[in-house]
Amino acid sequence: MAARIIILNQKIAPELLRSLCNEIFTSFIKFVADTRRGLLAVGGEMHADAEQELLENGSHQSDLWGGNFYPDEAPAQRVEFTSFINIRPRDGNSSMQVENAALQIQITNLCSKLLLDPDDGLA
Repeated sequence: MAARIIILNQKIAPELLRSLCNEIFTSFIKFVADTRRGLLAVGGEMHADAEQELLENGSHQSDLWGGNFYPDEAPAQRVEFTSFINIRPRDGNSSMQVENAALQIQITNLCSKLLLDPDDGLA
């Protein structure tokens, strides 16, 4: 059975976030952010799978950025901006890391809004 990928436009229930984390990696969940539409595709084994879900849902490639979310870490360490889908020189990003600081802030804010607020934790 393939791991679930869920497209979020509103806050995820903490129990569902924990469940998705435990499906494959236990300590984190992969995500792809659509920074234009304010969506997150979460879950799955590879960022490319979540990216494909968003593309099929009307997103544009240049708006999609992958990373990992660690709900049990301190708020400042929860978001990791690393994914193969981020290697896009034509969009000004030549590495696996999201290199643009303003984009990192936008992605972090989206994760706080849809996954876990900095003041919250998972039990």
